[in-house]
Amino acid sequence: MSEPQESEKVVHLHKPEGRKPSSTERIWGKAVLAHGYTAIPSILIQAQSRLGITPLQMNILIQLLDYWRDPERRPFPTKKEIASRIKVTDKTIQNNIRQLEEAGLIRREYRKTASGDWNSNIYHLDGLVERVQKLEPDFAQVREKRHEAREARRRAETPVGRRSV
Repeated sequence: MSEPQESEKVVHLHKPEGRKPSSTERIWGKAVLAHGYTAIPSILIQAQSRLGITPLQMNILIQLLDYWRDPERRPFPTKKEIASRIKVTDKTIQNNIRQLEEAGLIRREYRKTASGDWNSNIYHLDGLVERVQKLEPDFAQVREKRHEAREARRRAETPVGRRSV
């Protein structure tokens, strides 16, 4: 037998095609997500009325969440920035933030610049987070009941001899 040619010794490895795009990336596209995105728990969205949050207040909360990228660094947008994003007046933002604070969902921390002028507030969303977390057991229970109902329907639709344990 003859020695293998040099080209026969080469093992061609397949290049991995890269990671599979996330469902969020498949929905919005890579270019859109490159500008950032905000995580909003489904419980917050689904329990908006239970939490007593108006549509405008929900929009304000979403704006604050968009600024909150690190758990240790609270958001601090100006009222003017929030108002500009959702096309309302600064006063409307101020009134609704006050209501959210009275409801215990947010807490404002007033700040001053080095020269003593008022700066933007720091917004603590701990109250909102705690309220949403307290609702989770209710949502888990509803999910479990849905799962049990689905399983009961599946068992009822599957012939006895074909049922899995």
